[in-house]
Amino acid sequence: MSAVGSAGAGAFARRLESYQQRIELVLERMLQAEDPAVGRLHAAMRYSVLGGGKRLRPLLVYISGACFGAPLERLDAPAAAVELIHAYSLIHDDLPAMDDDDLRRGRPSCHRAFDEGTAVLAGDALQARAFAVLAEHSHGLPDGLRVEMLTILARAIGTEGMAGGQAIDLQAVGHELTEPALEMMHRRKTGALIQASVELGAIAAGRRSAAERAALATYGAEVGLAFQIQDDILDVTGETAILGKRAGADAALVKPTYPSLLGLERARELARTHRDRAVAALGPFGEAAGALRELADAMIERAH
Repeated sequence: MSAVGSAGAGAFARRLESYQQRIELVLERMLQAEDPAVGRLHAAMRYSVLGGGKRLRPLLVYISGACFGAPLERLDAPAAAVELIHAYSLIHDDLPAMDDDDLRRGRPSCHRAFDEGTAVLAGDALQARAFAVLAEHSHGLPDGLRVEMLTILARAIGTEGMAGGQAIDLQAVGHELTEPALEMMHRRKTGALIQASVELGAIAAGRRSAAERAALATYGAEVGLAFQIQDDILDVTGETAILGKRAGADAALVKPTYPSLLGLERARELARTHRDRAVAALGPFGEAAGALRELADAMIERAH
């Protein structure tokens, strides 16, 4: 992911790269423990997590927390947790019972590289590992804040969030959705975990007032929707080799998307609108939230 349109684009890109390098080391460390009795399962987990990716959700944790003064060491656990959750969701999304995708991040999907049963278990185990990491490795945080972070993550991936959004997505295949229904689906399926990532970083930094939390939640929700709209656009306009997953997959499954409902130009306009709403929500934080503004721009200007 690259940021453009800013005088500090180069510095921001280097900052993103440093966070990406950091999370790779953290994830490697969090997945080191190996039980010979379940070696194949552990290999599938590592294959799915350590096989590349934008690391958007960890970036949001680091940037949100760093904007408000949290030391990076305090952000490692929530950053790893949200990426482990994301990896689990991708494994399950790719299964034949879900989106039936054979390619992920430029490589065979987990169920193709291993088998369906192992893929299901790898996803389950990564979800469990995410909560263990957040509970056990959130250094420097009181127990009350750890419980709050665990609750936020749980809500983001349950029926109110990611799982609920995926359920709506499955029911919508082959059917037309209204724009409000499509927005609700995407806010749950993709946006909820992105919003949680922003909130986790802010909590680790001590941002807990109702007004601050509401503003950051709005930013996360709006930037999450902008990100998903851009994903829908790239499914139409992108190339498989660049995306790392099969282009045109949504159309092949007759899934409702913003381009299919509104057309490409209106979808692009809507992505910019939600990006602008995200940026506007950061007004109370002034220059402290500059990196979050730059990331919002990067999320709708990306090519993959």
